[in-house]
Amino acid sequence: MRTALSIAGSDSCGGAGIQADIKAMTCNGVYAMSAITALTAQNTTGVTDVLEVPPAFLQEQLDAVFTDIFPDAVKIGMVSSAPLIEVIAERLRHYGAKNIVVDPVMVATSGSRLMRTDAVDTLAERLLPMAALVTPNIPEGEILAGMPIHSQADMEIAAQTIGDAHGCAVLLKGGHSLNDANDLLYAGGVCRWIEGERIDNPNTHGTGCTLSSAIAANLSKGFDLEASVSRAKAYISGALAAQLDLGKGSGPLLHAFDLNSRFAAGPDL
Repeated sequence: MRTALSIAGSDSCGGAGIQADIKAMTCNGVYAMSAITALTAQNTTGVTDVLEVPPAFLQEQLDAVFTDIFPDAVKIGMVSSAPLIEVIAERLRHYGAKNIVVDPVMVATSGSRLMRTDAVDTLAERLLPMAALVTPNIPEGEILAGMPIHSQADMEIAAQTIGDAHGCAVLLKGGHSLNDANDLLYAGGVCRWIEGERIDNPNTHGTGCTLSSAIAANLSKGFDLEASVSRAKAYISGALAAQLDLGKGSGPLLHAFDLNSRFAAGPDL
């Protein structure tokens, strides 16, 4: 069985972060592992507190995984400080990690900031050059590219700017009222639009975590980048279309863990 490692924060309500990553990787047919960067007190309406793990303990987690069950892919999510990013970059380089997907989680869906300002530069300098793919949304793309994004033409310029500056492929996610959930994949100097239909579902907590984890899972199974992105996008669209709502009117919540779904792990995975 192929394996994937999530390096990210824990979400106490289970809809995003490590919890969402493990669910998505499992549904996409791989064995999921984790290295936790922070504990968060959060639900679908916001983040009330964050407790970072010490950098030395994060290193211990990474060493424990890589020296026993070497991951076929690595997804990096919420990493809130520069020292933690430095540890991740050094350990991944030390072990020769492959199929690295970076989801640059800077602001939660609820609007809560999850990354310190100084950590953004460290992430760009240390992790993006190692990544097979980086998956920013529009606000994150604006920060990484250093430009406003108001149109599909802006998306193409921003994706090329990020990819060329750091030598990685970029999946700049649409949405945020810019288009009908069309994502832009920039890889090998070529832009390719991956069309998607906007699904009227308020339960969007954890969609970015779920998408990037599904991409990592498919990369771990040997699918190429375009196929991995397309399969992951189909998976998240299926989860959203299922309209599962576990909340009590307090806010959006996405749980993409539907083993009966046609997007769950099956013989073709």
